Order: sequence, then structure tokens, then C-alpha cells
Amino acid sequence: MDQTPSGPMADGVESLPVEHLFTLRANVSRAATMPDGPRGTRVVVECTGGRFEGPLLNGEVSAPSGDWVSLGADGQMRLDVRMLLRTDDGADILMTYRGIASDGGATIRVAPMFETGDERYAWLNAVQGVATGVSGGGRATYEVYRLV
Repeated sequence: MDQTPSGPMADGVESLPVEHLFTLRANVSRAATMPDGPRGTRVVVECTGGRFEGPLLNGEVSAPSGDWVSLGADGQMRLDVRMLLRTDDGADILMTYRGIASDGGATIRVAPMFETGDERYAWLNAVQGVATGVSGGGRATYEVYRLV
């Protein structure tokens, strides 16, 4: 089988068109562990607060928010996050994402999506995001972008 890459990367495109939405700094703590499940070890990580700041929206991370991590035998962490954001002007936004973390959280890559009923931020309902991040010391920090 031919495994030669095709598509944009094969044509020399090495970046995606993105716009920076915000930097997110979330305070986290391990809440529960369930070893030896069918998808590996599950670790529930509680997000206990934090802040996001960017050119288009700013605010606080609200509770309840958390990450349902699967630790695979391959050493990868598969993330499944639901996070409630409250903007400084009072809008509630649900940010959900899945992704992969390596090296104990030293490298994180995720794909956020957003939901809100607030008309001021309704544009977020059509955003597919991408984010890079790191975690450690009780904090996860992400740079969140939207694909344009």
C-alpha cells in the first residue's frame, strides 16, 4: 500500500489560517482515578477556576468544569473536556474539546467547540477551534484559536 502523503501538507502548506481567540489559564486538580478500564485508566480532573483573556472575549472559568482523561497503554492521554466560561460582561459559554496530551501533559493538542445562547457571542456557535497547551503544577494553559 502506498503511504505517500497527499493533500495540503504534500503541497508544501505547513500552517492553518487561524485567529487568536484567547489564552486560557485553568486551575486543575485530580479528583478521581479509575484504573484498568476498557479504555485504560480514567482520571477525572476537576477545573477549579481560572481566567481567559483575548482580543474578542475575556472572563473566568466557572464550576463545574472538568476533564475525563483516558490514559492509554501507549502513554498518550486522551482528553474529553467540558468547561463553562463566563465572560466579564456576563455571558455563559460552554467550551468542549477532545484532544491528545503527551509527555505527562507537556504537549497538548485539542479541538475546541463552543455553545452559547447569548446573542453577543452567537458567532462562537459556528467556530471550530484549535489549541495548543501545557499542563503542570496544578494549572493547564492553552492558546486557543479559531480556524478562519
